[in-house]
Amino acid sequence: MEIDSSPICKCSKEHQKIYEEWFNYSDSDGDGRITGNDAIKFFGMSNLPRPDLKQVWAIADSKRQGFLGLKEFIAAMQVDTALTNESLNGEGKYCMSAVLITGCLGSFYESFNMKIDNIQKKKRAPKTSEPDLNGSSQPQQSPAWFSSAKSAKKVPLSSVTSIFDGLKKLYAQKLKPLEVTYRFNDFVSPLLANSDFDAKPMVMLLGQYSTGKTTFIKHLLKRAHIGPEPTTDRFVVVMNGPDDRSIPGNTIAVQADMPYSGLTTFGTAFLSKFECSQMPHPLLEQITFVDTPGVLSGEKQRTQRSYDFTGVTSWFAAKCDLILLLFDPHKLDISDEFKRVISSLRGHDDKIRIVLNKADQVDTQQLMRVYGALMWSLGKVLNTPEVNRVYIGSFNDKPVNEAAAGPLGRELFEKEQDDLLADLKDIPKKACDRRINEFVKRARAAKIHAYIISHLKKEMPAMMGKAKTQQKLIDNLSDEFLKVQREHHLPIGDFPNVEHFREALSGYNIDKFEKLKPKMIQAVDDMLGYDIPDLLKNFRNPYD
Repeated sequence: MEIDSSPICKCSKEHQKIYEEWFNYSDSDGDGRITGNDAIKFFGMSNLPRPDLKQVWAIADSKRQGFLGLKEFIAAMQVDTALTNESLNGEGKYCMSAVLITGCLGSFYESFNMKIDNIQKKKRAPKTSEPDLNGSSQPQQSPAWFSSAKSAKKVPLSSVTSIFDGLKKLYAQKLKPLEVTYRFNDFVSPLLANSDFDAKPMVMLLGQYSTGKTTFIKHLLKRAHIGPEPTTDRFVVVMNGPDDRSIPGNTIAVQADMPYSGLTTFGTAFLSKFECSQMPHPLLEQITFVDTPGVLSGEKQRTQRSYDFTGVTSWFAAKCDLILLLFDPHKLDISDEFKRVISSLRGHDDKIRIVLNKADQVDTQQLMRVYGALMWSLGKVLNTPEVNRVYIGSFNDKPVNEAAAGPLGRELFEKEQDDLLADLKDIPKKACDRRINEFVKRARAAKIHAYIISHLKKEMPAMMGKAKTQQKLIDNLSDEFLKVQREHHLPIGDFPNVEHFREALSGYNIDKFEKLKPKMIQAVDDMLGYDIPDLLKNFRNPYD
């Protein structure tokens, strides 16, 4: 079939009115735009073949915007009508400019109006889906003649193989479109890849220099080396592999099967200080360890790092299943950098464990005082009435210094070490629950982010004074957060850090942000309220 793409003639007022009614009906979001799913439902009623519909969309959306305004919609209707009449008349070529003067439009309007009436009746009736070839209920698949940023499809359990597989599909179909539309990845967290769902549980170790982070990992693995020495000046991911080898940061960050692609946002300065150490080990088949550089203290804090150390630790904290903060009895001071690092862990308090390492270097009486001083320091930094569990021990391959610790200290160390090891062994069993917990937290954060972005967009003027209004919104961001919280009845504790959000917002033009799309929010609400509970009900924990 051949289409003449000459300019479309102006339609009559009667036709214009009908087209506007159909446009308002098809625009489910009420934002003056018809996107993929809306157009599929409406233009599909013409019963034209898919290749013809593809031509309709290509001609109407000539600017390749991915959506149709009223003008483009009218163009599409004229082309659609032309193709329908052409199918009825059996002619080989149809001129688009002559569409509206054909004698078939009356029956075409009547046909469309009857179909719209039927759809409105069906909306009031319970929805049913046709069974697929396997006999299970399957939602209708969207035609592939254009792509849509939204999806209201329900993920069929028959296509899901596990909880992690279901989370991947839910993220791709329901949560990711919301994140992309409102730039969640630029403000809060990078977009997730399939490797993020398939990754093994991770344990990150944080602490000042010489608190025993690397030695702790060596002690667990019973290995003399876990990477090139020294490991204290870089981030080292210790993971399972067929043989002993080291992979540079730039290489591992671009590997699709590794969950570290998000680290590319920190630049080459960080990637040169990042590497992966692979080795065959039974424990590493279940857990991956992240060894970090020593946190600066004292005079060393004046030396500026070449990358965002706090940002990197925050990124890893979101991915990790357990975070160990290691302290030395002789290094209880919490430096400014360490304070910033601990503050960046806010929101992941359930993952944090405190380890007082090298405790056999002081006697029992001194240990009591050190323990009390550590709890007091942490209470001020964590800003919580209760401090996380503190494990006491000496995690190295040397025998406990009984001369300092005494027989009572040795027994205490052994019990504490056993408790910590038991906590580590439980990580794989709890990984599935924690992964779901992180996914739900991310979905809630993405919803709140969408509300904030759309609210700021709504506050912008239509014509004059945009720059002044934007600066005012940025300066009074705390008040705007409160407005969003009251309007949508959201928990204030789930809102992002005001200063961090303000810093990220200053680099954007608020007027270019998207308006609120209730359908996207509803899709995420349905995912949290129905899809995830169904997933947990029908699939077992893969680590059980």
